[in-house]
Amino acid sequence: MQASSVVSQRYAEQNRCPIAKHIIACVDGSEHAQKIVAHAFAVANSLHVPVSLLHILQARPTNNRPPDPIDCDIKRHEARSALKKLAAACADGIEEVDADLVEGQAAEEICRRTREQAAELVVLGTHGERGSGEYAIGNTARNVLDHAVGSVLLVPVFTASARPHYRRILVPLDGSSWSESVVPLAARLAHAADAELVLAHVVPVPELTETGPLEAEDLELRGRLVDRNERVAKYYLDRVRGYAAEECPKVRALTLHGDDVRTSLTNLIGSEHVDLVVLSARGRGGNRISDMPYGNVAAYLVTHSPVPLLIVRPTGSPSIIPMAAKRETGRPAA
Repeated sequence: MQASSVVSQRYAEQNRCPIAKHIIACVDGSEHAQKIVAHAFAVANSLHVPVSLLHILQARPTNNRPPDPIDCDIKRHEARSALKKLAAACADGIEEVDADLVEGQAAEEICRRTREQAAELVVLGTHGERGSGEYAIGNTARNVLDHAVGSVLLVPVFTASARPHYRRILVPLDGSSWSESVVPLAARLAHAADAELVLAHVVPVPELTETGPLEAEDLELRGRLVDRNERVAKYYLDRVRGYAAEECPKVRALTLHGDDVRTSLTNLIGSEHVDLVVLSARGRGGNRISDMPYGNVAAYLVTHSPVPLLIVRPTGSPSIIPMAAKRETGRPAA
C-alpha cells in the first residue's frame, strides 16, 4: 500500500465511528413517527447503541389567549402514551430505551438535548405534523440541520418505509479525506444489515470557456481530461473498496459521468435501488469554502433524496450557525 493510501486510511479510521454512543429519535404526533423510530432502531441495532425517544410538545396559542391547562394536560397524557407505544413496538433487540417528553420550541429543544446528552446522532423526519411549510423540508428539520452539533439521519417521511431493511447503502466519494471518513461507518452498517455497500464517484464533464462553438482541439482536450479523471477515480475507488471490504464483504465501486454531480447521484439512488445514503456533510469543496456547515452535494440531497440520508459531520467542520442570528432573518441560511 502506498504512503498516500496509508494516510487516507488512517484518517478514515480515526473518524470511523462518530455516532457510536447515543442516538436520539425525534418524534411528534404525526403519522410518520413510526417511520422515524423504525429507522433510528435499525441504525442502533447495527451499531449496538442506546436510543432515546424525544417528543417536543409545542404550545399553539390561538387568538393571543393563554393555553388551556386542561387541554395541555390531555395533550401531555396523549403524548406520553404514544411514546410508550412507540418504544414498546420498536425496542426489540435494544437493551436501553428512554422516552422523554419536553415542552418548548422543537428545534431548540432537540439541539439542547443533543448537547446535554452528548448524542452523536439525531434522527428526524423531513416533515412533521405541521406539514412541509415553506421549504422542501419542514422548518424543524431545517433548523436542526443548521444547528445540531452532531450527525443527522434525515428520514423522508413521504417515501421511507415503516419497516426499513437496508439492502444497498450508497456512499458518494469525491476524493477528499472528509468524504472518505464515513466509509468505515457505512461499512459497519452494511455488514450488520447484510447489505451491499456501493462506493460511487461522479466524473463531471469539465467546463470550458465558450464564446462560440468548441473547436476540435477543445473537444480533444475535454476528452483527455475526462479520461484522466476517470482513470484516477477508478484507482481511488479500488483502493477504498479494498479496505472497506475488510469490514463488509459486499462492496462495489461505481464511476459515472454527469454534467452535475448532485443530479447524477439522485438518479443513481433510483437506478441502484438504494435504501440508505451515508455521506460527509462536506467534501472537497469545503477546502475552498470553510464557513459553510454543508457542501453543495449534501445540501442538495437534503431536499432531493427519496431515501434516508445519514449526514455525518466530520471533525473540523465549521461551527454551527447561531440560532438567534438566524431567527432575525426569518429564513434559513442558504
